[in-house]
Amino acid sequence: MEKQLSYEEWFLQSDYDLDVADSMLKTGRNIYCIYMCHLSLEKALKGLYIKRFNKIPPKLHNLLYFVEKITLNLPEDIKVF
Repeated sequence: MEKQLSYEEWFLQSDYDLDVADSMLKTGRNIYCIYMCHLSLEKALKGLYIKRFNKIPPKLHNLLYFVEKITLNLPEDIKVF
């Protein structure tokens, strides 16, 4: 059986990944910066998913899937971006 991380752990990992993204940006590693930003958002959304549903999030990388599942109300221009 898969061990479920707490939503707090997902948020801690998300913060860590955002710090890594900042370091990548400062050193000109833009592709990796974008990757780490996506990873940070994904982990934060999965943390919110766990907090809302109290279950392991699906193994997906689609940010909009999680935004819709947790009914996060985002402005349309942010969704399109």
